[in-house]
Amino acid sequence: MRKIVLITLGLMVLPAIGQVPTAGIVPEIPFDSVSEPLTLPEGMNFGEVAGIAVDSKKNIYVLHRGNTSGPAYGAAAAQLLEFDSHGKFMREIGARLYSWSYAHAVRIDRNDNIWVADKGSDVVVRFNQQGRVTMVVGRKAEASDESAHPLEKPKPPLPAIDGYFRQVTDMTWDSDGNTYISDGYINSRVAKLDKDGNWVGSWGEYGSGPGQFNNLHSIASDNANNIYVADRGNSRIQVFDTNGKLLRTLRIDVPVPAGVRPPIGNVPAPGSPGGPWASPGAPWALCITPGTKQFLYVADAFPGRVYKMTLDGKVLGWLGGAGKTMKKFGGIHEIACPSENELYVAELLNWRVQKLVLHPAQ
Repeated sequence: MRKIVLITLGLMVLPAIGQVPTAGIVPEIPFDSVSEPLTLPEGMNFGEVAGIAVDSKKNIYVLHRGNTSGPAYGAAAAQLLEFDSHGKFMREIGARLYSWSYAHAVRIDRNDNIWVADKGSDVVVRFNQQGRVTMVVGRKAEASDESAHPLEKPKPPLPAIDGYFRQVTDMTWDSDGNTYISDGYINSRVAKLDKDGNWVGSWGEYGSGPGQFNNLHSIASDNANNIYVADRGNSRIQVFDTNGKLLRTLRIDVPVPAGVRPPIGNVPAPGSPGGPWASPGAPWALCITPGTKQFLYVADAFPGRVYKMTLDGKVLGWLGGAGKTMKKFGGIHEIACPSENELYVAELLNWRVQKLVLHPAQ
């Protein structure tokens, strides 16, 4: 199968776009958090909420690491729940599905198909609105194999194999219905499938250079079919065309207030790498708003803010910060943005969903 060419010599000198030198340029956006936006059945609680998505009917889909089974280590931790536009629980989708292992992301395509990326089983699954599986991409390790254990992570990773994923994270689509999958923690590449699910090719490899990746954690696309990749380990967002050509690199450089702590873990020493929980501006979650004028929303874990950006990388404002109370965030893992000023955020550490209503005019 053919591979997509991703880098030319001219791209090696692309400057980073979207760097902001001072906090005074970037305003804080006023917002409210809706109290208990989703109503769970009696006796049920969320676990770590890994994914959140909204369909054309404004129904809300939550992928969380709950309803676990198995041992304390290596338990199956994934469950997909649907709520109506008012937050009332409707149903569970795919109960006891073979792919459920470790929830990572849920997305809705333009036809209201429901897609799930499961990091533990290395599988991407598509459901229709009836909750039936209509496509499976990748393959779960066979339980009978002697090698059926958590994947090893050599650096650099072992060569990727067409059609297989190793700790897959997210998916998005272009206007022709092609699917782009961030294959994410180990393989360090973007995979491209056609509208029928056939493997087209992939681009990327482990590293820190242009077009290379260190943990592709989230992926999104805009109206112009540009593909935005949250290159979390390199603290940047890389933007590509549909053939893997690097177009630009976005970075978030908004100063962190003194005394702010990561949501979990030690405060990194000055000048030292912070890691995923303590690297300011490292993108955990991406969402691009619908409509003719689009905006990019990005979340980091430390200092735990959500950033509103233009598609070319200018930071227009920020909101929130790490914490346990409402309007604070504990590891935002996915964002749904059905409109410019309405966001849903899925939190790992606080085991919850918050609905945010932004008031930028204030």
